[in-house]
Amino acid sequence: MALFDIFRRRDPIRDTGELADFIDQNSAFLVQKAIYEYSRARAGHYSKVLFAEPEFHKAVEHSRWRSYPLGLAMVGEVAEGVLRSHSSDDWRREFDALVAIVLSVFDRYPVPDSLREPLWRKLRIDLERRLQLIGLHPPKRVIDIPEPFAKLYFDLLPIHEKLRGPDYPTTHNYLKVTLCNIHDELTRRMDANAVLSLLATRANSEQAGVE
Repeated sequence: MALFDIFRRRDPIRDTGELADFIDQNSAFLVQKAIYEYSRARAGHYSKVLFAEPEFHKAVEHSRWRSYPLGLAMVGEVAEGVLRSHSSDDWRREFDALVAIVLSVFDRYPVPDSLREPLWRKLRIDLERRLQLIGLHPPKRVIDIPEPFAKLYFDLLPIHEKLRGPDYPTTHNYLKVTLCNIHDELTRRMDANAVLSLLATRANSEQAGVE
């Protein structure tokens, strides 16, 4: 990365492929950042030793792939809230197209080496169920989105439960703050009307295919 790339304005999000990439990248960032930072904080002076252990690397891989669908659900709900605020009354078809996009992001990845295929299939089923639940209620405040996921995520961190201490509130707050930042970036970068138009086109194409 060039030195001044950090000051470069990020490209706008005008199509569903760019939205899918945004959801993928930010879901991975959301779950992985805390895995590494929390593990480093809990290990303290022994963090270098811990991070050099092959068994710890296996635990991290297991944790990040188990957590990734939770990240997709949370970032997908952020995207739903941003888009829904710009949508017409016929949001249901556009919403179904958005759910399909989030699931297509999950499907980019083969079964991870750290997981078995039955578990990977179950994680996809759970993700689809969680995404469908989003459409059953009005958009949440961004800080409320992590509520049903935070404990699940905390329990997946690769640190033994006896060593975690009373750190759940800190992890929960991390998810809130990071999702707010993701929401702000998506709001700045996304051409919501253009993306909604493509979602509607995709929904119409899928409906025509069924008919």
